[in-house]
Amino acid sequence: MSGARSWVRQRGLGALAPMAAVLLIGAAAHAQGLKPNEREAKPLINVQDKDDIRKVDSKIWVLDFKFFDPRLITVDIPGRGRKICWYLKYQVINNTKEPHTFIPDFELVTTDKPAVYHDQVLAKVQDAVRQVEDPTGYLDIKNSVTIASTPIPPSRPGVPKAVTGVAIWDDVNPDANRFSIFVSGLSNGWSLAEDPADPKKQIVRRKTLQLNFKRLGDRYYQQSGEIQWVQPVEWVYRATQVSVAASKPAAGAAKENPEKNAPEK
Repeated sequence: MSGARSWVRQRGLGALAPMAAVLLIGAAAHAQGLKPNEREAKPLINVQDKDDIRKVDSKIWVLDFKFFDPRLITVDIPGRGRKICWYLKYQVINNTKEPHTFIPDFELVTTDKPAVYHDQVLAKVQDAVRQVEDPTGYLDIKNSVTIASTPIPPSRPGVPKAVTGVAIWDDVNPDANRFSIFVSGLSNGWSLAEDPADPKKQIVRRKTLQLNFKRLGDRYYQQSGEIQWVQPVEWVYRATQVSVAASKPAAGAAKENPEKNAPEK
């Protein structure tokens, strides 16, 4: 015991700070009923929301989202060989009054080695994930196609009804250490923004969940335990590939001269 007291005197109280932070985070998660490494993404208000999502009669709905830190798994994929795949296990909960269909779009974006990776449905990888995450089949883990086949039913107060899914990515750059996962489909919120490439068009933006992570290892040491969540959860309006005609002429645009375009007599 004296040795422990001596160590504390030598290192100071600052040495206990990391341990205290871990204990506080663990206690907060336990108080919310979360499992180890499980995170919660509650619906948040965004300045671009067209309605107050806190209101019962809001026209904008947002599904609750729980997720575990991304993990790596090595699988022999037919036609591709032995691959290290990334996967995100998650749960969707509908705390609104009506059922809503979750049509997910998961994008993993590496920010230090810029690239975009889209979620893939890989049966062999999904089976391997099931063996690790749900060996009894109780959770009935779904992929991004099967989870959209049935609307997420509303949960009763105090009795959340979670639907479990998994997003999978292949061939993620092993040198990337900073990345974000964007989850679309959790809300019907949308907005319009001017298309920088064509002022006569507007880009559709969707309310999207953004989750940020960092990886501490390198390409020679790829382990699930090296992936860490970077707080906080963010809800953003993210541009899509869909554009529409602008509702009004762009500022400063020349007005069309009807005489100039009239047919010659």
